Amino acid sequence: MLDLNAKTVLITGGAGGLGLAAARAFAREGARVALWDLDAARGEKAVAEGFGFKAVDVADPAAVRAAAAELGAVDVLMNNAGVHAPGDFLEANDGQVMRQLGVNLGSYVWCARAFLPGMIARGSGHLVYTASAAGLLGVPGMAVYSATKHAVVGLAESIRMELRRGGHRGIGTTIVCPSFIDTGMFPDTKPPLFTPWLKPDELAGKIVAAVKADRLYVSEPAMVRLIPLLKALPRSVGDALCALTGMDRSLRGASSEKA
Repeated sequence: MLDLNAKTVLITGGAGGLGLAAARAFAREGARVALWDLDAARGEKAVAEGFGFKAVDVADPAAVRAAAAELGAVDVLMNNAGVHAPGDFLEANDGQVMRQLGVNLGSYVWCARAFLPGMIARGSGHLVYTASAAGLLGVPGMAVYSATKHAVVGLAESIRMELRRGGHRGIGTTIVCPSFIDTGMFPDTKPPLFTPWLKPDELAGKIVAAVKADRLYVSEPAMVRLIPLLKALPRSVGDALCALTGMDRSLRGASSEKA
């Protein structure tokens, strides 16, 4: 069981939502928590709670490297920064697409590259990747977001296997695949049946517990853990179940019910 007391934890996108909830959960374990986020106003509130804060554009590799050099060694890296542009695939403009690619995937690459060498040198550390249930199953209305989260799962699993192959068994991996979290990121959303809104504080507690136990996946709620079974079904059956639960119209929220 990993002892988090006096360990240094860095959380990207950490000044609000799940990131801030995770910061509080790690702090309760005695960890020193640093937060990177572009939202300076939320950052001030995080500082008031006793957390370190720096405004960093984690989609910029040069900015990540500079901030990492300033921060120093990190024991737990929680790659958590994320953005979403509402609408179907062809409705997003180029800027929205590039920003999602840069933040949701690019930042995870740059931050891992910045801190993983130090973990390897010390022979210890833990990488946490905030993916999504949308990283396990395509969801209408969030094609680019879903693509980045699928990529995050692949990135995390590949790095874990590379570390294992290299004999770096002291570095753990936790991949977080939640359904919709009640943070305001998806305001016009009606979660599918059997997948209630997740509370950030409860999910954060489960993430910290997974890190301590070196558990690979945190998939919440329970229905998310059934996605591999859903994908193994014949396509017509899987599509029918998605329609039955309302997954195929979640991002249109209650308004789609009225259409």
